[in-house]
Amino acid sequence: MHHSQLAPLPDDLPFRIVSKTIGQGAYACIKKATPTHTDHPIFAVKFIHKEYAARHGKISPRQLQMEATVHKHIGDHNNIISFFQTGEDDVWRWIAMELAEGGDLFDKIEADEGVGEDIAHVYFSQLISAVGYMHSKGVGHRDIKPENMLLTADGNLKIADFGLATLFEYKGVTKLSTTFCGSPPYIAPEVISCSGKGQFRGTGYRPDLVDIWSCGIVLFVLLAGNTPWDSPTDNSYEFHEYVATNSRTSDELWQKLPPATLSLLRGMLNVQSESRFSLEDVRRHPWYTRQNKYLSADCRLRDPINLATTMFEALHIDFSQDPLLRRTRGGSFGLPERPDIDMGDADTDTPEQRISSTQPEIPRPDMLVDWDTPHLSDVFSATQPMHRQPALLSVDPSLLADTLEDEPSLSQFSAAPCVPLSRTQKAQRFRDIVPPRPMTRFFSTWELKLLIPLVCEALHRLGVPVPSVPAVGPGDTSAMIRVVTRDGRMCTLQGKVLIECVSEGIFEIEFIKVKGDPLEWRRFFKKVAVLCKDAVYKPDF
Repeated sequence: MHHSQLAPLPDDLPFRIVSKTIGQGAYACIKKATPTHTDHPIFAVKFIHKEYAARHGKISPRQLQMEATVHKHIGDHNNIISFFQTGEDDVWRWIAMELAEGGDLFDKIEADEGVGEDIAHVYFSQLISAVGYMHSKGVGHRDIKPENMLLTADGNLKIADFGLATLFEYKGVTKLSTTFCGSPPYIAPEVISCSGKGQFRGTGYRPDLVDIWSCGIVLFVLLAGNTPWDSPTDNSYEFHEYVATNSRTSDELWQKLPPATLSLLRGMLNVQSESRFSLEDVRRHPWYTRQNKYLSADCRLRDPINLATTMFEALHIDFSQDPLLRRTRGGSFGLPERPDIDMGDADTDTPEQRISSTQPEIPRPDMLVDWDTPHLSDVFSATQPMHRQPALLSVDPSLLADTLEDEPSLSQFSAAPCVPLSRTQKAQRFRDIVPPRPMTRFFSTWELKLLIPLVCEALHRLGVPVPSVPAVGPGDTSAMIRVVTRDGRMCTLQGKVLIECVSEGIFEIEFIKVKGDPLEWRRFFKKVAVLCKDAVYKPDF
């Protein structure tokens, strides 16, 4: 539903809202804003509907206040989203914070491939810098994962989302945590054993050591484009083998890693938390201290244009691949009848947890809310078109090429992905090469009435539940398909497929993630795109 149907936003805000919703959830939305009397700087504001948060997320007003308090306590750091201000009225809590103009880091990384050592080293170094600063303030993040790693317009990393953060050290007093929180692939094993999710609840876990484990998983994902296991439990064959072999696993993903990273990863991913690497151990490791052409002495990105170009040109889709071929991990989607491990929805199933500050959560599939469009009772619905043009099956190739000449997402469908010359010549910063908008979209000249069943059939073949296809009226130029499923690791994956006429006879099919791992969402997008390959417009360059 539209947020105005819930309640109007506060009218006495100390800033101006200057955009529609740029992020959304069941009880929160994020909009851009500026100071009242100037146009700069542009920042992000999250509005949380307090009654909805309490009713559907079991999140109390006190917990919402705690998130803002912890975020403010951290203070400013180059690699952490800055907290600006918070306020509330009877209905809404709002939090104003720095806007990450570069979008999500992991939207720009190819699933199952990762990035080269130098790029992985840049972002791992910035992650460690951010986490070290948080820990020096006594704050444990407890939810370090790709969704919470954003980019500035210059390509530098920013850690976001302090909804699960905790103050573990204050005035010299250290406390342990027992709250179960995090995402199964990134969670440390002691979080399960020391919380109510474990069979034998322990005395608690150290949030700072949990963060180090999660940073190790992130480094693995940067290098491999995949997580080492689905969850750190015996239900995961890969994790069981990792433990049984004393971290000398034969798993193919580990075999492909740069040898210099193995000792660092094994130290950070030591299942015995008391023997795990400290941040000081990480900072002393030879791989961490290595020279890097992309990294300056103050841990900022150097030569962002070349780094962005390397990242951008690694994004590609191979239409010869079989999207239905099961992989060892991350290979299937859908809602299985009996998952091997019931981790719950790790981000939403515990009353103690707090709402995310940058990635609004959706607790249940039936709580999908559109904040700037009318609520759609069906999975499909015609929405307001961008252009009221008839959809044509035949489009003049020159017109098509002109219309999409500067479209970055087309590169991934080319045999040799590259940055268009027009962008290279004008580029002055990272975002000029790698756009903040996700690359999970394709274009087609097929008619809407053909595209909808094609996409639905692809989803059906991937095991994603889709209701019956509605009739498309002659004047309809857009439609939306909701996606509510689980990825190959049994984690929630939610979003929508928006099919929209963007020019006469040209449709954009955009995959918009609302919740879930960005690499899993890209993997999902690629599978659908390959299954729809006959309709995908492919550039000649």
